[in-house]
Amino acid sequence: MPRSGRRIRIAGHGYEADIASIGATLRALRFEGRDLVVPFGADEVRPGYRGATLAPWPNRVVDGRYAFGGEEHRLPLTEPDRGHALHGLVAWAEFTDVVVEPDRVVLATTIVPQHGYPFRVEVDVEYRIGSDGLTQTVTGRNLGTDPAPWGTGPHPYLVAEPIEGPRAVDDWTLTIPAASVLTVTPDRLSPIAVEPVDAHEEWDFRSPRRIGATFIDHAFTDLSRTGGAATVELRGPVGGVGVTWGEACPWVQIHTADTPAQPESHRIGLAVEPMTCAPDAFNSGAGLVSIAPGTEHAASWRIHRL
Repeated sequence: MPRSGRRIRIAGHGYEADIASIGATLRALRFEGRDLVVPFGADEVRPGYRGATLAPWPNRVVDGRYAFGGEEHRLPLTEPDRGHALHGLVAWAEFTDVVVEPDRVVLATTIVPQHGYPFRVEVDVEYRIGSDGLTQTVTGRNLGTDPAPWGTGPHPYLVAEPIEGPRAVDDWTLTIPAASVLTVTPDRLSPIAVEPVDAHEEWDFRSPRRIGATFIDHAFTDLSRTGGAATVELRGPVGGVGVTWGEACPWVQIHTADTPAQPESHRIGLAVEPMTCAPDAFNSGAGLVSIAPGTEHAASWRIHRL
């Protein structure tokens, strides 16, 4: 068994995706041999959350504390340096195969009631390749008897062009169709307030522009859409990649992969994470879904070449 879990490959229309069973992780995605996400090896422990599926919350629950249904809950702190509960409960879970086809795979796991999250939720993750790219759909299904708080999102690091050394992100051109950004504290990245990007020129990418040395680890909202869909585009001189998603995700987290202590991974890809809810939604309620017993919630996003 490879360290990243069972290897599943799907392909079609010039696209090829490698899925790892741990965390239902997108380990690699290529179009006609060109990487669209930062890959990692099958027998490598996944670097951080690269490509992982995030549920039942994306991003952070501040201090790991929240109230729901009249009860106070405290989650394990999985981001100890900042003191938060990070990226949900399934990123390191082993998923089982439900469907494996040449261009489609469905994986599943169940979140069991536990300290901090006393709810039973089945999580299904479908990856499907079509002529328009790779679509991932995450479905949360409440198997319990009480409403369950829910949010989800992916964690791919996009690659506009082949990586030829550190700080590749600096040379790429980014478009984010968002009118607002969630400001955060500099030390713990705890949410402060949703503010217009007009007030933060460094994070205004409504018109395409070079990323340069800009640091981004922020959530954006108030998205401009075409036919209900929003798209973030990342382009280099001769290539590009995009992520497109629907109205189930009113937020998107962008991160420039700043790891100065690890030069080999420093700014080598751009994390683009459509999210059904805001960071710390378990406390703010911004976009938080409550799944009633016996019902489900689904959200999708698509990675495609430009």
